Amino acid sequence: MEEVKINRVYRHFKGNYYFVENIAYNSENLEKMVVYKPLYKNDDNRNLWVRPEKMFLEDVSDRQDNITGQKFRFELVSDIEKNYLK
Repeated sequence: MEEVKINRVYRHFKGNYYFVENIAYNSENLEKMVVYKPLYKNDDNRNLWVRPEKMFLEDVSDRQDNITGQKFRFELVSDIEKNYLK
């Protein structure tokens, strides 16, 4: 998969949508980290998340909980076309 695009919407393989805010770097090892926020209402006040870019883009096609059937953990979307969550 290509590099993560900033200011774009991605769908997680479990169905939720997220907005990528930026790319950050781990101060200890300079690993690239993706900074993103959920595009759904959550009650736990966790507004920003950080995940290693390598994990953000990893292949999850074999996971049983992959309800979207997508290949990667997060995939870039052009339209929010289907609500996978009920």
